[in-house]
Amino acid sequence: MIMVNVTVLILAKNEEHNMKECLETVDFADEIIVIDDFSTDKTKEISEAMGAKVIQRSMNGDWGAQQTFAIQQAKNEWIFFLDADERVTPSLVKAIERIVAENKKYAFWIKRHNQFRHYKATHGIFRPDAVCRLMPQKDTIVVGLVHPAFKYPYEDKYIEEYILHHTYDNWDQYGYKVNRYTTLAAEKYRKDGKSVSFVKDIVLRPIWAFLKIYILNLGFLDGKLGFIFSMNHYMYTMMKYTKLYYLYKSDGKL
Repeated sequence: MIMVNVTVLILAKNEEHNMKECLETVDFADEIIVIDDFSTDKTKEISEAMGAKVIQRSMNGDWGAQQTFAIQQAKNEWIFFLDADERVTPSLVKAIERIVAENKKYAFWIKRHNQFRHYKATHGIFRPDAVCRLMPQKDTIVVGLVHPAFKYPYEDKYIEEYILHHTYDNWDQYGYKVNRYTTLAAEKYRKDGKSVSFVKDIVLRPIWAFLKIYILNLGFLDGKLGFIFSMNHYMYTMMKYTKLYYLYKSDGKL
């Protein structure tokens, strides 16, 4: 196998159930770095056994800072971000090899096809989404806590090849992420001085969030799961603004 001069960057915490399958799909890269948020399972051991370099660093709720730190560790001119629950397809491997060989300085956006292990949902919140993942290391940073954004001086390009995204394994995992992300979103909103209205943001905005996902984004085509995840998006929206509302009122205390 020809090794590609690209550094794969993976942020992980307690991902032992994902690491082996994930790392198997990036064995084309001549450098793989896992930034481990002090996992308490075998994430570190599995990653090292698969040939990855593991650096342990606490995220402290700041995704952007963690990703920027990861970028700074890469030895290669090109970097490729991947989540532990994602898999690189063979066609994407070929595309990455071609892009790195051509060495034209663009930031490449790649679509993710979301998958469950036992069920199918491809609309609503699980419709394919494009994410920026492949780019030159130079002058690239990431900012933002919950939904970080890449900052770079390169023109954006989109490629046809895609990443497979194995979303949630169970409802406990989903619930944990919803709770965590709504807390981080509320804290960021308060830090930014974002205003919140009980009627507009807690009563009305979640209704629009549901209708957008279930009707406009065709969530209804996914049957029972489509309805459930559209309702969960309603709850997610209400929860983050409720948390913000009470952060202002009583520092989040009841």
